[in-house]
Amino acid sequence: MRAKILLVPGWRNSGPDHWQSRWQARFPTFHRLELDAADWEQPTRAVWTDALAAKIERLGAPVLVVAHSLGCIAFQHLSPSVMTSVVGALFVAPADPETRPPLADFAPVPLRRLPFVSKLIASADDPFCCADRASAYAEAWGSRMTLLDNAGHINAESGHGEWPEGLRQLDTLRREINWKTEPRDVRSSA
Repeated sequence: MRAKILLVPGWRNSGPDHWQSRWQARFPTFHRLELDAADWEQPTRAVWTDALAAKIERLGAPVLVVAHSLGCIAFQHLSPSVMTSVVGALFVAPADPETRPPLADFAPVPLRRLPFVSKLIASADDPFCCADRASAYAEAWGSRMTLLDNAGHINAESGHGEWPEGLRQLDTLRREINWKTEPRDVRSSA
């Protein structure tokens, strides 16, 4: 069964030039977390996690999450029972709510190993999360990490537009998930 892609934007949502919005326009089968405008601007953990849990439940398994910034952190606050519908995740430029007062409701960030395959892509010069913190997240979550040079917050403002490399990373993750979850023909060659 093919995983449903769920885009989870970060603080202030992903505008029309953000790679998440471009991907959604290009791939109409992609789903997206929706919140009221005020909830994007003044984020509270309960509102975000309740909406995210409800969205995952509506989609039903299997779900592949593609989260950006605060969306990565909101996802970590989900209960383990919600995560049973998730088969993989691509975390991009996670935020550090401990250093950003408007995001403080999301601190501390859960540092538990995730029960599925995941990748974390961070930038060495991200103004919202230092590389050491992103690396600590990846290690705790069990995510494979890719650290980009001079990529900023990996958003429209840092020049990522459609972000074809992100699509390649997503495609690689999808293939890995399919390989791990699809039945194999294990007939003997004897």
